[in-house]
Amino acid sequence: MSEKISFFMKKYQERIEELLLAVFPEELAEDPTVKAAMYSLLAGGKRIRPVLMYMVADMLHLDLSVVDDFAVSMEMVHTYSLIHDDLPCMDDDCLRRGKPTCHIAHGEAFALLAGDALLNRAFERVLTAVSKNAKTASAASYFAENTGILGMIGGQSIDLSSEGKKIDTGRLCELHEKKTGALINASCLIPYLIYAAENGEDRKLYDLIHRFSAGTGLGFQIKDDLLDVQADEQVLGKSTGKDERDSKSTFVTVFGEKSAQKMLDDTYADVYDALDELSSLGWDVTALRQFSDVLQNRVQ
Repeated sequence: MSEKISFFMKKYQERIEELLLAVFPEELAEDPTVKAAMYSLLAGGKRIRPVLMYMVADMLHLDLSVVDDFAVSMEMVHTYSLIHDDLPCMDDDCLRRGKPTCHIAHGEAFALLAGDALLNRAFERVLTAVSKNAKTASAASYFAENTGILGMIGGQSIDLSSEGKKIDTGRLCELHEKKTGALINASCLIPYLIYAAENGEDRKLYDLIHRFSAGTGLGFQIKDDLLDVQADEQVLGKSTGKDERDSKSTFVTVFGEKSAQKMLDDTYADVYDALDELSSLGWDVTALRQFSDVLQNRVQ
């Protein structure tokens, strides 16, 4: 990773890490559910969703404090989804971000509660954002839509119901558009919705950010599917070979590794085209372009 890319990421990562330390009241620090939640929340990770949110907010010249509550909430929702994904009733995994999964470290019951607590607390923070600034209401609604049954949870439902079955391309894309893409999409478009509430709708700007976010979400999932068969488990920080083990339909199991790689390359070509168009309209996409390079070529 180049120093320039590292600088762009570090600026936002440090901001979100500091905010995550205080997501629960200090007097609850010894509560076993809070301990389990914080164990997973602070276990590491690249903080891709809040970083994207901050980058788009910066591009739109928003004060980052306006999206802080949304950035924190997005990372809490993402972490809760990982905790629940790893449970024995779901993927039954024992390794996440190079550490024992939450239910291995804290027990299944407290892992379940930890995920619930993170989800509930995330919506408390989103409602706090709206109470501070009514112009964030549409962003809050979009957050809820993308984290629920119309978004991430809906994708997880399709995923579970598709195990051991062959699904067509359309269903596979719907699965990942919701399960993985919804949170990434919301992370990019929440800043736009706040911007639009202040400055008025800009359909061209919306379409280009949506095109960028949709491609980023799809590309992220294809890369994940490739890493499941290509990566070293110690580098990846989580179990590999799970998709084949669980008879899951992925871009690799459905199309093969070579075709999946081509799909990844084509997807990122469209991501860069969207960024080029944003740049031609006068928006500074330097950080987004370099972060896209990181995502496309990541090894974990």
